[in-house]
Amino acid sequence: MTADPHVTEAAGKHRPGGGGPAVAPEARTAYEVDAGIQALWREFTESPDQIVRDRLVLHYAPLVKYVAGRVGTGLPTHVDVGDLIQSGIFGLVDAIEKFEPARGLRFETYAMQRIRGAILDDLRSQDWVPRAVRSKAREAERALERLGARLNRTPTDAELAAELEISVDDLREFYGQLQLTSVIALEDLVAAGKDSGSLVDTLPDDGAVDPVAVLVDQDNRRQLAQAIAQLTERDRIVVGLYYFESLTLAEIGKVLGVTESRVSQLHTRAVMRLRAKLVEQA
Repeated sequence: MTADPHVTEAAGKHRPGGGGPAVAPEARTAYEVDAGIQALWREFTESPDQIVRDRLVLHYAPLVKYVAGRVGTGLPTHVDVGDLIQSGIFGLVDAIEKFEPARGLRFETYAMQRIRGAILDDLRSQDWVPRAVRSKAREAERALERLGARLNRTPTDAELAAELEISVDDLREFYGQLQLTSVIALEDLVAAGKDSGSLVDTLPDDGAVDPVAVLVDQDNRRQLAQAIAQLTERDRIVVGLYYFESLTLAEIGKVLGVTESRVSQLHTRAVMRLRAKLVEQA
C-alpha cells in the first residue's frame, strides 16, 4: 500500500483537481457531488484502480486533517501535526481499500476509525514517552487500583499524591508529562481488562450477524460505561465532551472555566482512572 505524496499535501490543503468527480467545483450541487462519489465507489468496487482510489482519497482528505487535529490537540509541541497527517493518509488509503459499500455502513465513520488507528500506531512506534515516565505511570496506576479498592470510590488527587508520597503540584506536573500516553490510552482501555481488543474494536458493527461477537461487544461497552460512571463529575464531563462531543481541549476549558493545560491534566487523570477501573473489573 502506497500513498501519493500529492495526496498527503491535499490532506493539509484540500483543493479541487484531477478532473474527476472526486473533488467537485463549487458550482456543483451537493446532490451532484454525492452522485459522483457513489459512481467512483461503484467503479472502484468493480475494478480497483489506483487512479480511482486516489480520487477517493482526495475527496476524503479533509477527514485526515480533522482527525490529525483532534489527536494532536494537547500533544507535546515536538509532535508535528504534519507527521500525524502523513500517517493518517495511510489509514485513509487502507480504509478505502478495505471498505465494503454493500454492507451499508457509513464510510466516514469507518474511515475516521482507521485514520485515527494509523496515527496512534505511528505514535506508539515512535515511543515518544521516556522510560522513566512510563515507569511512573505504571506506579501511579497501581496506586489508583490500591486506593480504589481500599476506599471503594475514586481517590482524589490529594489522596493519590499522598499514596505516591509526592505533592499535589508534582502530581499535576506528572499528568502533564503523560499527555501523549493519555491521548492514545483510551484506545487501549478495553485491553486493560481484556487480553486483546481496542475501543475501536468495540464499536457496534451494523453488519455483524455473529451472536457471540455481539455479546462480547455489549460486554466491553458495558464495562467501559460502568467505569466512566464511577469517575468524578468533572472527569466524566471531560471524557464526554472530548470523546463523544468532539470538543477540543481549549473548548472544554471554556466550558469548565479553566485553562487548556488544566483540561489536559484532567484528561490524563480521567484516562488513568478509567484504566484502573477496567483492571479492577477484569
